[in-house]
Amino acid sequence: MANISRYDPFGDVFDDLLKGFFVRPVAYEGQPATPARIKIDVSEKDNAYIVHAEIPGVKKEDIQVNIDGDQVSISAEARAEKETRENERVLHRERYYGKVARAFRLGTDIDQSAANAKFADGVLELTLPKKADVAGRQLTIQ
Repeated sequence: MANISRYDPFGDVFDDLLKGFFVRPVAYEGQPATPARIKIDVSEKDNAYIVHAEIPGVKKEDIQVNIDGDQVSISAEARAEKETRENERVLHRERYYGKVARAFRLGTDIDQSAANAKFADGVLELTLPKKADVAGRQLTIQ
């Protein structure tokens, strides 16, 4: 079953623009920036779901994908090295470190044994085959 959601063209733009503006308009040195949300695209084929998740700045060893029935969870840990220089003060830093996660449900259960994941250029591609539907059977009454 497909979930329908209303398209909001300005949702992420205003969230990113105003996030923390009234609380702390200027970042100070040593303050870690908050990690960005994992953005995903999900498409459906006859026998599988294809998921593209944008996770820039992480290594493939730091990504975990868990599948439980029809629920998919993606989590990643990004690490940024701190760089210090003499006579220089950091005014603004957009690199971050921390953990990001995203979970969502698909319409049918996933065949975990045949699932496939590839990671290249900051994009995680998941191929999630649908589990074959088990046909119901009619019981004979004794």
